[in-house]
This record gives sequence, structure tokens and C-alpha cells, in this order.
Amino acid sequence: MKFCGLLFMLMLTFLKSPEGLIPGDQAKDFQLKNIDGKMVSMADYKNAKGFIVVFSCNHCPYVKAYEGRIEALNKMYESKGFPVIAINPNDPVQYPEDSFENMQRNAQQKGFSFPYLMDESQEVAKNYGALKTPHVYVLERKDKNYIVRYVGAIDDNTHVPENVTKKYVEDAVNAIMAGKTVKIQSSKAIGCGIKWK
Repeated sequence: MKFCGLLFMLMLTFLKSPEGLIPGDQAKDFQLKNIDGKMVSMADYKNAKGFIVVFSCNHCPYVKAYEGRIEALNKMYESKGFPVIAINPNDPVQYPEDSFENMQRNAQQKGFSFPYLMDESQEVAKNYGALKTPHVYVLERKDKNYIVRYVGAIDDNTHVPENVTKKYVEDAVNAIMAGKTVKIQSSKAIGCGIKWK
């Protein structure tokens, strides 16, 4: 009986934790509302060679620690064809700080140069398999497809940028631009759990 109970618990854990997209998978496009009220999709970026998709939010201290680095990534790579797209999947009923209005305020205060989209249905986060904020997916555009090349954290030191030794996202984008294979294709996303409805 104990074995059956353990097996049942393992099955429940497996069912609740889908793996989501992994490197080599094809990511789906999306159409979500930006803080300016306009709908945004990856297909809108006709000249993009890929994307840095960041599942983000307003309230999480891990996100707050990375906001400057997310902005720096967009400034570094948008002109090279790899813009940042930030997506807030959190349920604002549970966390009012993550409401659309507060997204607008946060983006204005911080001067975001990238779109900040609301995943109101949470379907995009579920399709990608995002579990944390921040959780990053580096995509490469191949014709009309978006191929996942990296999944995980931005770098290896959340709170002390000066102590970063591995810049996962930068290394992934640089490798793609150079036509090389991404060496580190995944890492553990460190952050706040997504607040599901």
C-alpha cells in the first residue's frame, strides 16, 4: 500500500510539472497586449533574427534585481536582430502589484525600451513551460519558425552583477549570431514561482 501511495504522489508531481520547451523545440508565436494597449506578436518583427523572451513581473525581488540587466540586453541586441520581449504571466487577483496598470507604471518609472506584455490567460507561459520570474527563452528565427536555443537564467549571479562569471543569455545570442552551437543550452531559472490562477 505504501508503494502505491508513493507511486500516486510521483504521478501527481509529474502531471503538475510539465517539462515545457527545451532547446531544439519550436516555440509558438503569441499575440498579447503591450503596456501601450497595442497587441504584439513575434511576427510583427519582420527583421528579427530571434528573440530574448523573458517571463517577468513587477513584484518579484529576483526580477527587480535583473531589470537593469534585461534593459541592457535589449540595448545590446535589439539593433542586432534579437530584441527582448518581456511577458507578465502572473494572476493580478493574487498579486495586485502585477496588474496591467502597475505594469505600465513600472515600465514608465524604469524606462523600459522593450515591450512588456500581459499574459492574461496564462496560456503562453503554459505553452512555454515557464515556472519562474524571470525565466528566459532565447529563440532563433528559421524562416517562419522560432527554435529554442537556450532556456533558464540570465546569468549565474542574481543579486551581485559584479560577481557574474557565466552570462548565459549573452553567450547564447553571441553563439547564434556567429553561426555556432550554443554551448550551455539550459540552466536552472532562479526566481519567484509564477502565480497561477
